Amino acid sequence: MQQEENYLAQSISQVDADARYDEGVKRLLANKSILAVIMKECVPEYRGCAVREIAEKYIEGEPQIGAVGVDADETNRNVSATIHGTNTEDVTLTEGTIRYDVRFYAIAPSEDGLIGLILNVEAQNRYNAGYPLLKRAIYYCSRMISAQYGTEFTKGEYGKIKKVYSIWVCMDPPKNRRNTITQYSIQEKHIIGDAVEQVRNYDLMSAVMICLGDEDDKNYGGLLKFLEVLLSEEKSPETKKEILETEFDVPMTQTLESEVRRMCNLSQGVKERAMEQGIGIGENKATLNAIRNVMNSFKVSADAAMEALHIPEAERAKYKGMIQN
Repeated sequence: MQQEENYLAQSISQVDADARYDEGVKRLLANKSILAVIMKECVPEYRGCAVREIAEKYIEGEPQIGAVGVDADETNRNVSATIHGTNTEDVTLTEGTIRYDVRFYAIAPSEDGLIGLILNVEAQNRYNAGYPLLKRAIYYCSRMISAQYGTEFTKGEYGKIKKVYSIWVCMDPPKNRRNTITQYSIQEKHIIGDAVEQVRNYDLMSAVMICLGDEDDKNYGGLLKFLEVLLSEEKSPETKKEILETEFDVPMTQTLESEVRRMCNLSQGVKERAMEQGIGIGENKATLNAIRNVMNSFKVSADAAMEALHIPEAERAKYKGMIQN
């Protein structure tokens, strides 16, 4: 009984540490300077804009972190005539509460003047979550469109629908996806004839999958390097600051530097706690839990996690099999 209580206490502490680490990731990604770099690379409307211009001129208000729901029962609970009136949380009786990690509003230059956009950025530890992650991203896009009813348009005012983006930062993707950025959107295809519709009438949603990878990959650079550096648990705050400022022209404000240092401290705490739980504990369950904690928190493979935890070589195949099952 005492051993079970100790294990439960360790598990609760680890869950709390993981939760604070995940919150730190979201807070970092919600920084306007960080969002601006992501937007310039992933949102075509900003390709011709400078990063600082996007951050200072085009992002409206303050990004909402874990506050707006995805599902139908809660999104429009508080209906408002302004764009900032929509919620960031969706709740259904059958699915529970699902919140967007980061959701915000922006304006963008176009041929017809400024247009409004609604964007969502998600930090995803597990790419293979038991379902196609892309379908979830498309669902988020669909909800951001349908949730505009009553806030951006009513009844027959469909022309007022704003374009939406759901951008996913995947920190532990499968090998064939590492160091890739892929966009999925609605496109016109002529089946019979050559009727042409204005792009703005159907180009209303885009899902973007950003899959991080290793530094030695040929595609490593640009936004992929930027996010890998930002979210790395290995690089020091000083190293991150130097790279972000010199290579990506991201001003290290006092707020951003504080968030970077907080993230580094949290990641170190998660790692140390996982090591404490995993090393010297004979029970398979506790060791397996420690391995999974390191994998999920630091977005590394099972082999890398076991190496960090100093799991004996003779036992690694056993734990890898348990993880796969």
